[in-house]
Amino acid sequence: MKQHTEQLLAIAHKNERTILGLMSGTSLDGLDLALCRISGTGFTTRVRLAHFDTAPYTDPFKAEVRRIFAQKTIDFQHLVLLNVVVANQQAAIIRETLKKWNIEPEEVDLIASHGQTVFHAPRQFHGLPEYPHGTLQIGDGDHIAYQTGIITLSDFRQKHLAAGGEGAPLALYGDYFLFSDSGEDRYLLNIGGIANFTFLPADGDPVKVFATDTGPGNTLLDAAAQQYFRQPFDAGAKLARSGVPDPEVLARYKSHPFFRLPFPQTTGPEQFSLEWAEQFKPLAPADLMATLSHLTAETIADAIRRVKGTSDKCAIYLSGGGAHNPLVCELLQQQLPGWKMAPMEELGIPGDAKEAVLFAILANESIAGEALPQVQLGGLPLIGMGKISYPG
Repeated sequence: MKQHTEQLLAIAHKNERTILGLMSGTSLDGLDLALCRISGTGFTTRVRLAHFDTAPYTDPFKAEVRRIFAQKTIDFQHLVLLNVVVANQQAAIIRETLKKWNIEPEEVDLIASHGQTVFHAPRQFHGLPEYPHGTLQIGDGDHIAYQTGIITLSDFRQKHLAAGGEGAPLALYGDYFLFSDSGEDRYLLNIGGIANFTFLPADGDPVKVFATDTGPGNTLLDAAAQQYFRQPFDAGAKLARSGVPDPEVLARYKSHPFFRLPFPQTTGPEQFSLEWAEQFKPLAPADLMATLSHLTAETIADAIRRVKGTSDKCAIYLSGGGAHNPLVCELLQQQLPGWKMAPMEELGIPGDAKEAVLFAILANESIAGEALPQVQLGGLPLIGMGKISYPG
């Protein structure tokens, strides 16, 4: 038996696995790294977050990715080369971060790498009935494994597509195992580039559990801040607060067909771009920021109100970059008066680390859990995800 296969089998039988979860989102802020100590699987999963950090990407690196990001027409050679460049960049970050944490690579059992999404194309977006859902993440796992010396799981979203899903959101699986509670209906809201939530019913019925995108989170706000204010994002919502929302434009935004689709659905910057936002009526940059802030908050609230709950006790737990946007959070609370809104930290996981932690959990399930195709979760079978890359 090959050395690495034996190693993987030994990892699967350990009482506790050390897994480094990686997440690089559509905002291109940087690479989130969560070093997790994980025991058990499924509902017996227990996670201790040993270390967490975000390594910011350089502006030149972000510019290279944006040349192909969410673009229908690209330089194909550039895409092929970036598949390696992104992996090399992330491998270098991993080595540097482990050194900073005083962790030797041999102490890490697995890397769980999300990769970098460059195009997300569910059928409702591409509109081609003869073609299936599609999504593409670059940053090849073989390169990461070889350069770090650590077994790497990557490309998680393709199995979700193969099983009939749209490749997103994948938070559903870890959310269900870790955060379900019989005392309340829980909405685990992640406001990243695209906003999404996982609904965990108080009655624990897996048939009712689902995860869905709600529409733009930070993607349009970040794009407008970069375009008009030369700022990476609207820190403290100061730009948006200096403007006035335009009700006519907001209404036209909200008339987009995506917001009327049945749950669950996914979307991306391919569908909600700055070009789309500016087609209706010219707005002053600050007014555009204010209007986009209302779009994010109101479409999240509209989506949450559509869910048929199972309990009078409801709570929203926030994570993602948008959880730090005070205006969006204020507007969301105004839309849902009386609802409990709390940071993910209340459930034991820092909000900024949540997605990286969840990919570590997916890797743990793939290696040590049981595939239960007969169990339906969010309308899809409970399956293992992620391709395995050995260091040698």
